Formats: sequence, C-alpha cells, structure tokens
Amino acid sequence: MTAPLIEAENICYTYRQANATVNALQGVSFTLSAGGSCAVIGPSGSGKTTLLYLLAGLMKADSGELHVGGKPARVRQGTSLILQDYGLLPWKTVWDNARLGLQVRRAPMPEQQRRVAEVLTYLGLDGHESHYPAQLSGGQRQRVAIARSLATSPDLLLMDEPLSSLDALTREDLQDTVIDIWSQGKLTFVLVTHNIEEAVYLGQKVLVMSEAPGKIVEVIENPDGGRKGYRGTAAYHRQCNLVRRLLTAARHQGYQGATAAEQTGGGGG
Repeated sequence: MTAPLIEAENICYTYRQANATVNALQGVSFTLSAGGSCAVIGPSGSGKTTLLYLLAGLMKADSGELHVGGKPARVRQGTSLILQDYGLLPWKTVWDNARLGLQVRRAPMPEQQRRVAEVLTYLGLDGHESHYPAQLSGGQRQRVAIARSLATSPDLLLMDEPLSSLDALTREDLQDTVIDIWSQGKLTFVLVTHNIEEAVYLGQKVLVMSEAPGKIVEVIENPDGGRKGYRGTAAYHRQCNLVRRLLTAARHQGYQGATAAEQTGGGGG
C-alpha cells in the first residue's frame, strides 16, 4: 500500500486581526497517498485556500498535526503552488516566467535551459518563448503557470482554482493536460475548485467542505477520477449528483452525511 504523502489530523486555523477573528478551519482530517489526486470543494469562505497554504508551508496550523512527506508541513522544494491568477510576472517573457522557480533555487543555467525547453515543448508552448503574458490567451497563460511548476520537478502540486477563468472547452482541454501530467505516476496533486464536474473528473478523492468554519463533511472515494473518458459515464454523473447533494445538505444544520446508497452510487441521477 502506498504511504501517505499528506497526513492531516484535526487541523484548525483562525485568522486574527486587530478588529476581527475569523475561524477558517476546524477539525480537518484526511490523508492522501503519494501519487494520488484530491479535489477540495465547498462554498466560498470554507477555508479551501487556507488549507492549500497550510499544505504549502506558507502558514502554520494553530492546532492539530499536518505532515507532508513524513515531516511537519513546511516550505519544501518538492511542493509547487499554482495560484488562481496564474502568478505570472507581466514584465517577464514566457521563458523567464517558466524558469523563475529554477532561478530562485539557483539551478545551473544548463539545467534551467533543459528543463524549461522540455516543459514548454510538452505543454505546446514552444514558439512562444519570447512572448509576454499579455500577448497570450488565458489557456496559454495557465500553461505557462503549469510549466513553471513542472520545471522544478515537484512531487506535490497544489492548485487554487487554476482553471476558473477559462471558457468551457479550454477548461476541459487543460483538465486533460493535468491528467496527462499526473498519469505519469510521479506527481500527487490537490486541487481547490468550486466546480462540481471538475472536482469529480480530476479527484480520486473529493473533500466536501462545509461553510465557515471549514470542516470536511464528507470524503468521497472516487477511484475513476483522473481517467480520460470518465466524464461520459453514468458513474461520473452519479458522483456529481452526490457531491451536489452533499454541498446542499452541508448548508443546513441537520446534515447527517451521505447514505450508504449514495456512497455506492445508488442514489440515482
């Protein structure tokens, strides 16, 4: 059995400011095996992005235990984070944006050139090396953000709604690109999304979050997540319906979790 890359046990986090206190996460527990994929979905303000930042080591949980790669969560070279707005520097070219992570790590220039050339070609961006972000389509900008992350050869990729601003067909195309990258077997990813269909299509495990303070109200095992063609199956649509019911139920105090029939797909469509 593959060892967990992520182990979270009873994680809590509160934002504290001079004039306000916001309880973002409360009692969050889950595991994710190395090489697995996980989608996190929930209403706005449910702590999804906070959870990503904790996993990335950019913030520290107030309480609970959070381990990545067998060690307490921290900033680590094996973790890469893709932000919702791509995080590209507008004054840098595609080439320079893509090599930024390697540059920060002071990788030798030959390594930077080799790795960036490889990922740009893989993502269909060769020929655009001298372009600036403003000269690219939304899908191309997202590919540059992915290229920058892949260039550092991460084992954990954290993505904060990376495809939310794209049109439907471009979004589906990039979802398949994520699957292509992940299916090579060297990468674990956690995706935050508001899109039910995207969560079910990409995540082998789907964490359904409550409204604030964010709790995991259900962990849905979704073994066909990350498989091309899954979108066209009856099982996919049943899982989407299940996630939709759970999100709706989580808004009410009487939430009791999924029934056994729902968990096995017997809830109908």
